[in-house]
Amino acid sequence: MDANLDPRDIPESPGDPLPEHPDILRGMAWIAIGGCVIFTLSILVADFVVPHHDWMADTISDLGAGEYEYIVDIGIYCFSAALIACAVGAAHAHLGGRGWTTGIYGLIVTGLIVFLVGARNEYGDQDQDGTVIHIYLVYALGVAFAIIPWAMSYGAGAISSRLGLACKAATVLWIPMAPIFFFLPDSIDGLYERVLGGITFLFVIAIALTLRGRAAAIEAR
Repeated sequence: MDANLDPRDIPESPGDPLPEHPDILRGMAWIAIGGCVIFTLSILVADFVVPHHDWMADTISDLGAGEYEYIVDIGIYCFSAALIACAVGAAHAHLGGRGWTTGIYGLIVTGLIVFLVGARNEYGDQDQDGTVIHIYLVYALGVAFAIIPWAMSYGAGAISSRLGLACKAATVLWIPMAPIFFFLPDSIDGLYERVLGGITFLFVIAIALTLRGRAAAIEAR
């Protein structure tokens, strides 16, 4: 047996309850927070590096096309990892109810969708290589961030009422604001898209702090 293995981690029978590990919860939380930070930094770097870029008019998709696409792609992949880390942490510490379960599955799927957005490199720039699915991925993200934060808000609220409210706020802000993006003039849609991104960060960071709060509560027992 591994000398570092706590015997309490091994169930005597398959149906015995298993312990939650604070280190896993904190690790997933830091990956989630780090993903948001790196995505933000990648956009800021691209804003300065990409020539003739107008951060108010040009969207993140505009930054993700062309010679310097790898800068934003790094941020997109890190945000994908952030979403999946939230799912892993939420599965490790299931805070109850079908909503939390829905959120776990939703975060996994959403993380994969975000990854596909970066990997496919289809940004509405007349890409005709095969089937262009970028707009459908965008629609899927729109639905995901309308449902998942609210679904997980009650579980987050069990750790902190403020975190539960933050999740609900993400949904309340997202549902009316996200569709407006498609009707905005090109002169400001880049700025507006960044605001929408901030709403998704609000949710992800709320879940990350929920995982950290759960880790602290376990250690305090």
